[in-house]
Amino acid sequence: MSNVRPISSPQTQSDDRAHEADHPSSLLAKFGMDQPLKLDCGIDLAPFQIAYQTYGELNADRSNAILVCHALTGDQHVNNTHPVTGKPGWWDTMVGAGKPIDPEKYFIICSNVIGGCMGSTGPASLNPATGKVWGLDFPIITIPDMVRAQAMLIDRLGIATLFCVVGGSMGGMQVLQWTAAYPDRVFSTLAIACSTRHSAQNIAFHELGRQAVMADPDWRGGRYVDEDTHPHRGLAVARMAAHITYLSDAALHRKFGRRMQDRELPTFSFDADFQVESYLRYQGSSFVERFDANSYLYLTRAMDYFDIAGDHDGVLAKAFAGIKTRFCVVSFTSDWLFPTSESRALVHALNASSARVSFAEIETDRGHDAFLLDVPEFLEISRAFLQAAGKARGLNGGGGQS
Repeated sequence: MSNVRPISSPQTQSDDRAHEADHPSSLLAKFGMDQPLKLDCGIDLAPFQIAYQTYGELNADRSNAILVCHALTGDQHVNNTHPVTGKPGWWDTMVGAGKPIDPEKYFIICSNVIGGCMGSTGPASLNPATGKVWGLDFPIITIPDMVRAQAMLIDRLGIATLFCVVGGSMGGMQVLQWTAAYPDRVFSTLAIACSTRHSAQNIAFHELGRQAVMADPDWRGGRYVDEDTHPHRGLAVARMAAHITYLSDAALHRKFGRRMQDRELPTFSFDADFQVESYLRYQGSSFVERFDANSYLYLTRAMDYFDIAGDHDGVLAKAFAGIKTRFCVVSFTSDWLFPTSESRALVHALNASSARVSFAEIETDRGHDAFLLDVPEFLEISRAFLQAAGKARGLNGGGGQS
């Protein structure tokens, strides 16, 4: 008889994450019934809230603000200890003292996206009309919806123009949407490992993940909170499948190869004989500690719907016509989720719009997740771009207080 070890349910962390959905361990901006968020689906969302973190100080003329946009499974805790997992901020290679995005130079803002589960209103939040968790009653949201909510937060903070909007992956999609929707409010952008629309392959991978969640009997049609269950197995499988797309074959071979996990011979069972199996199981089980399953459905769908050209008569260059924003577009050679060809298409559209754009393709075998890792060439390019933009902006020392 073969032994199978199922993915366990981390109940304590799940309880902490559920608390964060409405009562986040971060700053909070609340918008009442008189300030609805107009969604692309035609619904006015009100009331709603945005959870966010800030680092550094806003200078006297409010010209040094950087908005960091998080990726699919990120949140506002970009440079502080995470309140659920206790781990360091998710982008501590890029953000922090002495890093390219330095709080000694810039006022850094990072908000949890609408639809997220770490304090901004989403399917894990309480619906004030019913007193129960929104679940699938929450309206479908889009990347433009996320950016509209962020713009309302930036208004609340009294910032007219952002010095830079920065993000990778889904965060990069938000960066590009900012420039398309609010070109006069963005001085510069750093768009990393992203695209102006999701490919059919990426939509397919997302559908695989969504079906894994919905096939879990504990999903209960999205009502798992009301029924005191959680589809942790389905969400873990979705995370495992997605995580493979964030890596490269070379990185997996270098890190794991076909090496066994704490054994010399196969067990002739369905246990995790290989190191790569054990790694993926860990990625799945640790993910469910901090993320809501319905939020995963909503955010992946938002990425799938994203298509800047589709919103501009099918012509990407129209989205950036006459734009004054300075762009830096970065891709990675081993990223097959958002390959360099998609970054080049964006750069060509920006060139057709006579936009100021620089482009860098970083050679690395670390896959899509390279933007989150210590890749020196990427970090130095980011630092140099921000310093040059800061000089053009009139920030002292290429990014200090005015």
